Amino acid sequence: QVQLVESGGGLVQAGGSLRLSCAASGRTFSSYAMGWFRQAPGKEREFVATISWSGGSTFYADSVKGRFTISRDNAKNTVYLQMNSLKPEDTAVYFCAVGRYPVATMELTHMDYWGKGTLVTVSS
Repeated sequence: QVQLVESGGGLVQAGGSLRLSCAASGRTFSSYAMGWFRQAPGKEREFVATISWSGGSTFYADSVKGRFTISRDNAKNTVYLQMNSLKPEDTAVYFCAVGRYPVATMELTHMDYWGKGTLVTVSS
């Protein structure tokens, strides 16, 4: 059974950093893109960052560009999200997902598997 488990969320002050991890099990995802999305209270789930199967291509939402970095370790079946210079508006539940294709994608509808999410709270 495919399972994605996020970790690393928590409470941090504005300007601080967190590193999220997402460990995949049940199958190998090294041939597929992976991504991070987030959902703030009362808002729709939105794209944050995505990475191609090889790690050679990455894309970011404008709101996190220059502050967040996505990476992956295919040997560990794990994707990471390094979040620096956090802002209160980054507060959300963060979800990792596995894409349907090898190329990086920002589309939620192109993701086949989802984790349950990890909460990130940034205080001002």
